[in-house]
Amino acid sequence: MQLRWSTILLPACAGVFLLLLWQGIHLALSEDYRFLLPTPGAVVSALFEHAGPLGRAALNTTYGALLGFGLAIAVSIACAVLLSLSPLIRASLYPFLMILQMTPVIVVAPILVLWVGAGLKSVIVITFLICFFPLVVNTTQGLISTDRNLVELFQMWRASKLQQLVLLRAPSALPYFFTGLRIAATLAPIGALVGDYTAGSSAGDGGGLGFQAIIYSSQAKYPALFATAAITCVLGFLFVAVVIFLSWLTLRRWHDSIERTDV
Repeated sequence: MQLRWSTILLPACAGVFLLLLWQGIHLALSEDYRFLLPTPGAVVSALFEHAGPLGRAALNTTYGALLGFGLAIAVSIACAVLLSLSPLIRASLYPFLMILQMTPVIVVAPILVLWVGAGLKSVIVITFLICFFPLVVNTTQGLISTDRNLVELFQMWRASKLQQLVLLRAPSALPYFFTGLRIAATLAPIGALVGDYTAGSSAGDGGGLGFQAIIYSSQAKYPALFATAAITCVLGFLFVAVVIFLSWLTLRRWHDSIERTDV
């Protein structure tokens, strides 16, 4: 119980300290530069003042992030299974995965606008590209890191490749998969915001938080700009919280990565 309280109180105390430090830095700045760092109170006021546009933008960003995140999960699992089949396949395809990861989004975005058009489709693809790499790498590593003794046991009992995959390799890879999933969950809202910023569209009231950031930046509404960033952080925390819960639900009874408590 003490550990549970500490996991709540310590971040809360650190958060209060950071808010006080933020307020202090604002007051320490000269009058000519204070507008560059709005106070926490001004950011909260901007949240209420722009609640309507920010709420609609947050829903659009969440929608794009969920679709891109889900697509990355599905494609990465399929690719990880393929990559785990043979070292030759991994050696052949892994460099292209690296190329995909290292290609800057700012270069990809104009191409996507030409191919699929500005708006939600481009946001989904950009979110997918950002989330895909950590998922496929971690899942593949999990599939090829299965205990060799267990693999040989399955082979001794003449289990098929499919049986080995479903009954042995996939369960063994779950901790690796959830590690990649947690990383991707952190990146998904950021990917959707970046996608909206670089390839989004406000047509049909479909603009997301990235589009709102462009508007507030052009209008020099800095408290609203900070409020947009705060909402993106909250979305990231929600995504990660869901993944952590699913990880706990899946692994708590059998894997050492989940801390067990005596009940």
